[in-house]
Amino acid sequence: MGVAIRSAGEEDRELVVRLLDAAFQDDPVSGWVFPGDEHRRTTHPRLMAAFTDIVLAHGRIDVTEDGTACALWMSVPAEAHGQDDEGPVQLREAVDPANERVEQIGRLTAAIHPEGEAHEYLWMIGTAPGRQGEGLGTALITSVLDRCDQEGVAAYLEASSARSRHLYERLGFALKGSPLDLPDGPQMWPMWREPQG
Repeated sequence: MGVAIRSAGEEDRELVVRLLDAAFQDDPVSGWVFPGDEHRRTTHPRLMAAFTDIVLAHGRIDVTEDGTACALWMSVPAEAHGQDDEGPVQLREAVDPANERVEQIGRLTAAIHPEGEAHEYLWMIGTAPGRQGEGLGTALITSVLDRCDQEGVAAYLEASSARSRHLYERLGFALKGSPLDLPDGPQMWPMWREPQG
């Protein structure tokens, strides 16, 4: 069964935000960033909106034609330099000013992001909860990985759950360095995939 995929535009912003919010409400990392169910329900969508806006402006969002899954990608050049010190601060101010973890997650993931080699960065991928396990996420990822293989470009991501880590391993990703232990929270797994011939 083929999955039709298209590039999202500004007109898809709300769809993407809703998809990401629904997909990540129960994610371990989202639970760490926004402890407390009620606070997460009301504030988490603002973080997903901020991420969507960044990637719409500087990257690419792929969405399934039926609007049930999306993937946020950034092309990172080899000469990219470290993190933007102001980015995590601005994100916190825009999303949840009293919540230092919004800033902290940005700093921690930026600190482990590999440098020196061009790669495609899978920032986030989300599937509507009722459609998970149908291969939509795999289709979104492999469409980009196929291009990476043709062009000789690596790919990188941070898995936020053991379940997603296993999916990424099946697609050729391997742990890069050590897992990231969030303070008093869950682990994240930085994963790298060399282009495959």
